[in-house]
Amino acid sequence: MEKIASFTVNHLVLEPGIYVSRKDRFKDTVITTFDLRMTRVNKEPVMNTAEIHTIEHLGATYLRNHEEWKDRVVYFGPMGCRTGFYVLLEGDLSSEEIVDLITGMFVFIRDFEGEIPGAKPEECGNYLDQNLNMAHFLADRYLRETLENIDEKHLHYQE
Repeated sequence: MEKIASFTVNHLVLEPGIYVSRKDRFKDTVITTFDLRMTRVNKEPVMNTAEIHTIEHLGATYLRNHEEWKDRVVYFGPMGCRTGFYVLLEGDLSSEEIVDLITGMFVFIRDFEGEIPGAKPEECGNYLDQNLNMAHFLADRYLRETLENIDEKHLHYQE
């Protein structure tokens, strides 16, 4: 069986960043999958489900309401390994092209106050598993340590 693309990335050197994970073509449309890596994999603890769940709700809300990008958002959700998120966007895109979008999303998450969108029992299958304070902390850390001074090393997978 052929190894899938994400398993060919050397996780021993992978750092937080925004990476093109894959590009899929559906007739005339390209869908670009981005790896939003938030932790130093296999070197620090993974994120807990409550804060991941909150980031997912807030991130999806931001992306699906973004004036420029909302019609190109296919999916936003967590990685099973709990070290980051995938965002799938319509178009043949590069990491550089979405830095502003992702930075804006994490500013929104960091600064969000109030009731978490979609976190009521009639809206979510696990509405109690939320942690807004930790979502704020993780968004702030990702902004400060990765997004504010992002460079080539954190935009393209290293060998």
